[in-house]
Amino acid sequence: MKKTGAVIAAGGMGKRMGAGFPKQFILLDDKPILLHTAKRFEKCSEIDEIIVVTEKDSIALTKEILKGIKKLKAVVPGGAERQNSVFNGLNALSEDIDYVLIHDGVRPFIENSNILKIIEEVKVYKACVMGVKTKDTIKICTPEGIVADTPKCDLLWNAQTPQAFEVKLIKEAYRRIIEKGISVTDDSMAAEYMGIKVKMTEGSYSNIKITTPEDLPGAVIKRE
Repeated sequence: MKKTGAVIAAGGMGKRMGAGFPKQFILLDDKPILLHTAKRFEKCSEIDEIIVVTEKDSIALTKEILKGIKKLKAVVPGGAERQNSVFNGLNALSEDIDYVLIHDGVRPFIENSNILKIIEEVKVYKACVMGVKTKDTIKICTPEGIVADTPKCDLLWNAQTPQAFEVKLIKEAYRRIIEKGISVTDDSMAAEYMGIKVKMTEGSYSNIKITTPEDLPGAVIKRE
């Protein structure tokens, strides 16, 4: 039986949040955002293990916060860039994990139905990214701010996480881009650089990434 793991990237400092500490530790309903996120994967029947990647100085606190997460296999330190951090997480997966979902630690509203949906699709396509169709008209501008083009909205999607992959595929993709010094802003870009076709899996608009105070006005910005 094929097994699926989850790598939760929780290594950002959250400077735009202005909390003075990593945003994954902001309290939401009296619990850190990261704990809410981890619980979503803990409760999913198709997830076999969880790896969390965080800053070296936050490892002890992260382990304390997640001590009730039974599927947690390891909390590992991040690297210099996001791709290095994710690669560390991938390398911490058990050898018998066939598929992996890579998810932002500050997307605590991911729905179980969407986790299950992308797991089913990754088994077919080997590389999937969750997203939603763009609602707004998008403008492509020059560096001077002059509109150069207006692409058709029906072709545009906002990429989210989780992004799901066959483990051996995404590990090789990350190994190559790190070796070549290529920087990527999401995991699917690593697969794209290898010429791999990535399937867009439709998600939910509620699956927001908490980046600024406006994203979560009800959150309590203090440590647990």
